Amino acid sequence: MFYTLKMAKRLLLETDKRLLWKLAWNVGFKGMRSVQKHKARLRRGEFFPPFLYVSVINSCNLRCQGCWVDVAAKQQTIDAAAMHRMIDEAQAMGNAFFGILGGEPFMHPELLDILEQHPDCYFQIFTNGQFITDEVAARMRRMGNVTPLVSIEGNEIISDERRGRGGVWSKSMQGVENCLKHRVMTGVCTSLCQTNIDDLLTEKWLDRLIEMGVMYAWFHIYRPVGPDPRPELALTPEQQLRARKFVVEMRAKKPIVIIDAYYDGDGKALCPAATGFTHHIGPWGDIEPCPIIQLAKESIYDTAESDANAPTVGQAKRPGDLPLSQTPTRAGLTEHSKDATGAAHYREGATAGSSSSAVPTVAEAHYRPLAETFNNSQFLREFREIAAASSRGCIVLERPDLLHELAVLHDARDTTARKTSLAELAAMQHRPSQSSQSEQVPEKNWYYWFAKRYFFNDFGAYDTPRVSALRQRIATKQMPATP
Repeated sequence: MFYTLKMAKRLLLETDKRLLWKLAWNVGFKGMRSVQKHKARLRRGEFFPPFLYVSVINSCNLRCQGCWVDVAAKQQTIDAAAMHRMIDEAQAMGNAFFGILGGEPFMHPELLDILEQHPDCYFQIFTNGQFITDEVAARMRRMGNVTPLVSIEGNEIISDERRGRGGVWSKSMQGVENCLKHRVMTGVCTSLCQTNIDDLLTEKWLDRLIEMGVMYAWFHIYRPVGPDPRPELALTPEQQLRARKFVVEMRAKKPIVIIDAYYDGDGKALCPAATGFTHHIGPWGDIEPCPIIQLAKESIYDTAESDANAPTVGQAKRPGDLPLSQTPTRAGLTEHSKDATGAAHYREGATAGSSSSAVPTVAEAHYRPLAETFNNSQFLREFREIAAASSRGCIVLERPDLLHELAVLHDARDTTARKTSLAELAAMQHRPSQSSQSEQVPEKNWYYWFAKRYFFNDFGAYDTPRVSALRQRIATKQMPATP
């Protein structure tokens, strides 16, 4: 009861009520409705994730330890028209809440223009906060459908070390302050690792966030993946259990919302990608299982007539892909000169040399509907099954060998600019994740328990007949990877 009163007081006194209503309606009511529709689809044998992560750009102004994104490669921004179409199609399936990733999302020149055109949706922007000026924060308040989640990676010294630049901590905190000045719903997240767990997984840090006016926190667990995984930063199973216990205790004690994506209400580990709660769309339009698994068979640019096994007409072109030699045209499209690979680029209203001009635009009728892509993707379905069969944790950490085998079996496309994701998987060692803990820690706060019981759980993904058969096959090493 004490927690309820303190949290209610903060919501009533510290927030813009219009923004609070938008959050409650678009994330609360519509979010619950999207999950209910997801469960109904599953009962019919259909699939469309109720929540999508979208990386709108690969570029970033920082060079963080362990980053898996090609932040130093040639800049690629997701095409605005394709982004609008993707949001509209997801809305038609009941979705209203989207996670916006990068690189650094605020480096996308059209980001807020795009999001502003969808006032009936809500967007959580994962950001380092350094591009959130006073003007940007004021605009986000006017929009009312955006919440920035600013990443703080340690104290001033550790944060700058983790981020690869000096002065990062102070600039990120200034971005937080700008948001709070304009009463924007603001969160702070941390990727817990060996160098910051003792500083930030503390009541003192949460108390400081509450005093500042931050409304929610999110403690991720560092994943040693990518071209420079830095495995020495990864937490031990004992430290991951410590983080879980801390989150559960603070949820029942502190008037700040604390998010996690690794456990159900009873403390059982889960993977949101394995359960089908979410998948990821990259800046080149590739549809991936999750942000750290940079492999795909499908793209939001696939056309109804195209073969998803190869780069398709209308699909974003990446280094190493075959050139696009033919592109459909329609009235109003402007043809630009061919680039060095001989690929003709077509975009409505585009100018030669724009950062997103690598994404050709074709008539809407030519695109394969996103619902059809998700529902029919054998690669994504078999990923969910093998991930659920192999572990309740993270397959990338616990069984990278099975993920590598699945990618080879499906001839999945490497969606990185560096073209090394398969080699990185092959080189990974088995590591513990959220399922490796010695005990389950159920929720103590009944709000969280109720929300997870009905709207964030495994949706039966770990108990289907196909997954059970595959689990037995994995246990006895009778592969192939899929039933």
